[in-house]
Amino acid sequence: MGEKRAVITYNTWDSRSAELAGQICALLQENGVTPLVYDKLSEFDRLVGAAATDDVSDCICMITVGGDGTILHWGKLMAQHGKPLLGVNTGRLGFMATLEPSDIGRIPQLILGDFSVSRRMLMQAEILKADGTAVVKTALNDVVIERDRLSKLPEFRVFSGDTEVLKLQADGVIFGTPTGSTAYSLSAGGPIIAPDMECIECTPLCPHTLFSRPMIFSVSRPITLSCTPYQGSRVTISVDGERGISFEEGDRLRLTRSEGELRLIEAGDGFFGAVRNKLMTPLK
Repeated sequence: MGEKRAVITYNTWDSRSAELAGQICALLQENGVTPLVYDKLSEFDRLVGAAATDDVSDCICMITVGGDGTILHWGKLMAQHGKPLLGVNTGRLGFMATLEPSDIGRIPQLILGDFSVSRRMLMQAEILKADGTAVVKTALNDVVIERDRLSKLPEFRVFSGDTEVLKLQADGVIFGTPTGSTAYSLSAGGPIIAPDMECIECTPLCPHTLFSRPMIFSVSRPITLSCTPYQGSRVTISVDGERGISFEEGDRLRLTRSEGELRLIEAGDGFFGAVRNKLMTPLK
């Protein structure tokens, strides 16, 4: 077999993550795995012995050190290349980054053995502007449509295929993947969805009605949303927490299942173990 290589990334805002990434780098070297860092970023200078690369196509996997936000940042790249990802959790909850810092000694065994993976669907968001232009994004967690804080309540219409399903005045709407069901949607009253399912959930944000409930849609038909502002209300769309994109009357949002999937190397008790241990106990 050829050289075994693994890419290490970490939360560059967190000194603890940087220190742990250095320890993992040394651990990989001790076990015959060449550690790599993605691109020639100065933040990675402290990872002694790691070579810079901009190609992840021939690595065993990527190891991220941080919280779920770090996985959101890098997961779509790994899904694009069909490579698995192992997350070491230095954040608070860690539903995707399931290996704890005290367990990093397991990393060589996990990535060199016949590891099991959790397969996660991604969602494609097409923002079709009224002027004919389009913005296309990929979401691992969610797509959030919401009004500015001081704006009047807009009206949202949601369609499954050609059929109108919802019409409501609300602060906004969250569309989540099963992976995103334990993120913002959960806080807004949405259900927890097993991560290996393929569906899109729709959770209204503070709807002005007594009867609105979250809904779960099949990915067999596209989901679309339009918005009618009220008295100049301003609406934006954000994908996985990125900077919002203006969404105006005449624009449409179209959601489908994205090609490819993210493969997360499983460690610990898996998804439902994380739900039991991390949602039923206080945050760190």
